[in-house]
Amino acid sequence: MDLERKFCSSTSDLTVTDGSLIEGYASLFGELDQGGDVVARGAYAASLQALAARKSRVKMLWQHDPSQPIGVWDEVREDATGLYVRGRIIEEVDRGREAKALVQAGAIDGLSIGYRTRRASRDEKGRRVLTELELWEVSLVTFPMLAEARLASAKADVLDPRPMECIAAIFRDAARDLAGG
Repeated sequence: MDLERKFCSSTSDLTVTDGSLIEGYASLFGELDQGGDVVARGAYAASLQALAARKSRVKMLWQHDPSQPIGVWDEVREDATGLYVRGRIIEEVDRGREAKALVQAGAIDGLSIGYRTRRASRDEKGRRVLTELELWEVSLVTFPMLAEARLASAKADVLDPRPMECIAAIFRDAARDLAGG
């Protein structure tokens, strides 16, 4: 199976506390993303246990590029809401300095997960429900697939998702036009 990514537009709050310390939700349980997927509660549990047993970490990447790690996730866990992450952007890395500046300016405000689907099914509405995922990485991105996967300001204010929703609608319309629909 290929590595999948949730990459386009939705709103989990990631708080930027001092520019390099960040925290929030990279995934929310029960929320429909732009790809038509819903992550079920507990979908990350086996993967997080396996990582802990190997003493390994979920990677923090820039825009899902495995050649561009930009920091470390010090905490990745499931709770009742979704996949909570807390970590540090490493400023000694060129891309880390750039990422911090872009986050502080509000140019980058999204989170996106890279994973492999281990188990999924279709619900009565035809949505793919992801019940077991192998989590590889959580990236800072321009366009997250789940609009709720966003950074908040240094004051922990939630960023306005409306501009991203407009951009996402433009992409959906263009994709539909290209597909002849």
